[in-house]
Amino acid sequence: MIEITIVLLCGVGFYASAFMYRKTLRAGRGQLAEPSVVESDRARVLGGVPNALFGMAYYGGVAACVPFLHVHAVGVAAWAASLAAAAASIYLAHSLLFVTRMPCAYCWTSHGVNALLPVLLIAAQRLG
Repeated sequence: MIEITIVLLCGVGFYASAFMYRKTLRAGRGQLAEPSVVESDRARVLGGVPNALFGMAYYGGVAACVPFLHVHAVGVAAWAASLAAAAASIYLAHSLLFVTRMPCAYCWTSHGVNALLPVLLIAAQRLG
């Protein structure tokens, strides 16, 4: 049941990231009618790459790891990646609240998923 929940959460996170990545592309073409968080510097935290693109790779990668979480190295790697994503979410959530000050339901959805995944991944390892 935990593994199914992990995959479902990864699906939610992937969808939110894909939505924001499409919005990033539209912003790059000047097609947004309103200001958006994707236009801020914090939408590209690492090397100028959109955070949403990292999110798509991360959620896809974690979901792909689920059948192999019983392999110690895979479980540890997935958990470590989830901790890094959760740390990035703390930084970005702070930014949304106090710096950017813009609403973003998709961002908060990803932050919520990122808060849950480390707990579920460690539980999956202990039960597996």
